[in-house]
Amino acid sequence: MSHVSPGDGHAEIHRKLAAALADLVPDDPSIPPHPYLRRHLAQHAAQGQVLDDEHVPPTLLPWETSATVRRLMAGGRTEPGRQQWLQAWAKLEPFTQHLSPLSRWASLQLAHHAATARLTPSDQDIVGEEHFPASPVTPLWSDCVSADSVWTVTEAAVTSMAIVASGERRLPLVVTGDDFGTVRILRPDATAAAAPMPLHQGAVSHLLPLREGLVVSGSTDGTAKVIDALRGRFIAEIDRREATWISSLTLYQQHPRGPVILIGYNNGSVTALNTANFQHVDIRLPRFERTSVLMQGITSNDGSPVLLYAQRDTVSCFDGRTAFMHSRHPALVRALLALPEYGGLYAVADESGGLAILDSRSNHSPEVARATTTSHATALAVATVGSRQVLASTGSDGTVRLWEIPTLRPIHETVPGHSAPVCAVTSLNHGPHSRLFTAGYDCTIRNWHLASETLQQPPPAWNPVTASAVTATRPHLLATAEGLRTLIWDIETGRKTPVLKDEPVTSLAWVPLQDQMLLAAALSDNSIALLDCVAQSPVRMLHRLTGHHSPPLCMVPMIDDHSAVLASGSADGTIRLWDLLTGQMLKAFPHHSLSVRCLASVRTGHGFLLASGGSDGKLRMWDVRTQEQYGSTIQCDQHTVNDVAFVQDEHGKLKLATVGQDGSLKLWDSEALTQPLQQFSPGDGELTAVTRVPVGGRRRTVFAVAGRTSIHLWDASANRSLLQIVTGYPINTLKMASPHGSAHTSPVLLATGEAGTMILRLDEARL
Repeated sequence: MSHVSPGDGHAEIHRKLAAALADLVPDDPSIPPHPYLRRHLAQHAAQGQVLDDEHVPPTLLPWETSATVRRLMAGGRTEPGRQQWLQAWAKLEPFTQHLSPLSRWASLQLAHHAATARLTPSDQDIVGEEHFPASPVTPLWSDCVSADSVWTVTEAAVTSMAIVASGERRLPLVVTGDDFGTVRILRPDATAAAAPMPLHQGAVSHLLPLREGLVVSGSTDGTAKVIDALRGRFIAEIDRREATWISSLTLYQQHPRGPVILIGYNNGSVTALNTANFQHVDIRLPRFERTSVLMQGITSNDGSPVLLYAQRDTVSCFDGRTAFMHSRHPALVRALLALPEYGGLYAVADESGGLAILDSRSNHSPEVARATTTSHATALAVATVGSRQVLASTGSDGTVRLWEIPTLRPIHETVPGHSAPVCAVTSLNHGPHSRLFTAGYDCTIRNWHLASETLQQPPPAWNPVTASAVTATRPHLLATAEGLRTLIWDIETGRKTPVLKDEPVTSLAWVPLQDQMLLAAALSDNSIALLDCVAQSPVRMLHRLTGHHSPPLCMVPMIDDHSAVLASGSADGTIRLWDLLTGQMLKAFPHHSLSVRCLASVRTGHGFLLASGGSDGKLRMWDVRTQEQYGSTIQCDQHTVNDVAFVQDEHGKLKLATVGQDGSLKLWDSEALTQPLQQFSPGDGELTAVTRVPVGGRRRTVFAVAGRTSIHLWDASANRSLLQIVTGYPINTLKMASPHGSAHTSPVLLATGEAGTMILRLDEARL
């Protein structure tokens, strides 16, 4: 008999428990499993080293209440190939804290499909409804990259972060400050270690960790305060300057007094405080210009302290007696970071996209290395990969980059981490894993595992889609513009056809004209190309529509027995009507003062009505037959109006829905555009797209709305939320494909965002 260690015996017991409990999980995800399974099954599987989809069935995950599953997966040894559903759920879970189990299950289906069936034809034997019982959605097509490395989702953008060591027996803590002035203290698994602390009236722009868990916060409200992160409590306000904001917060070692806290302001003033009692101290400092100052302490050749400070495009050194300019940069310095492990080296990032490492000990040729990025760096930090330190830079394009020190050779391909500019970065070295935390204006914090083997893997392909359109009836043809190319996909066969190359496209629309399916493409030269790309090979251009002074951002065709008109809205503030048969412009409406961002049309007994909204925040309607404005203009009070949709209720009354930058959907009476009839605010940031979901005939008015992280289905008739489908990235286009003429009566929804395109079918009976 072979020897079994106690640890092996315990693992075998947990494996048997996990296998037995997995058999008790219902096959139907709409049936809640026993609470013990929800809380402990994943723990048993992890301790038995069988944390996989077989032992933690997918139908359990929408009900999962354990906060440790993602951490268990990170520390486990199960083969990734056996964790497809678990990995999809781990990416999704940070967004699902307040979702219903049905919304979780629908979101999990799409996340799993995006991860495992990308660009797969919508063969019903592969993705049929029978694979997703009790769900109102069935994924048909996916060309998107699911959210990656999401650590937690926040209500406001996190603008600063710091790591606080909490002693040998306790895990380190992550302290965050956000755009609303709130400081939060989080454990490494993203759970709260203390109640949120609303400290400031402005954004928390800086966090400086001190001894014994103390942290200084600096804000755009001009105040600096101290908290005890270990105990989760506010200590004191230590400095205040009215009508200013804090631009820098650092420690400066001045012998023999020890370190002092330096607080820099946007008017060039600096406060020095004792780190022991936070009293003001009088020390010698350079004369600063009356502009924002960035400061970092560093050590000279003889070990004496040197203060680095950046103002405008220069970095200067102060040795305690004299100050002198040390380096000049091509643009405004955005980030300054001392590299203490490398003597007197420091890193600088400027607004031109330049990144440089310089040696403060050299006055004649201080530059050690220089690199250029496609967007300017927003934050810098030192991280560890294996046994070496690296420089991490984050960008205004949402990317994360790693560089060798001091050569600035890139270590890894650019990672498209965030869907908005990154505003804070910090690193955590705890145990064998080094992790990089990045926070962006997309209100997510991402957690990057900096193991050498991880960095050798290529980052996920991410081609932002600038425009998309899907044909109304089967076979569904999907047109997408990605970068400089436009493709047409047959989602049922997987066949793709290049349409345009080396040409940016800002809007696409399918045009069913005289038994032909044509494609209208808005081009970078401000024109619209009307293409025959289905029947003809190669692609044939029928008309080029010219007249806009900026690229069109939206288009909608309006075709009946009497006319064929295309409406286009442009960044030049105009709406133009085009005769699709002749290519001639019929009318220009120059009434919007800023960009026209959205158009929608509806057919009435008297012809077509057209609605338009834009960056001026106004909603207008147009009678296409008379080519005049219909009704009055309304100020929607949503800042930018991002999208508009028509709907006709059961009484035949015409209504309009608008979604805006303020995060609201407003429903309007088309005849009395004065006050909204209803309002829906899902709390998911800016709303970017809306479309009516044709379910229940005219008895129900249901909208699909796109937010910062999800697609929300809202029943306006009952004024209740039906479903939230998590995407993890913003969606910029939502369009319904009519079910008429299709073998399936359920409507098809096209959703396009920064991470790609997905098409899904909605089951009316389950909504």
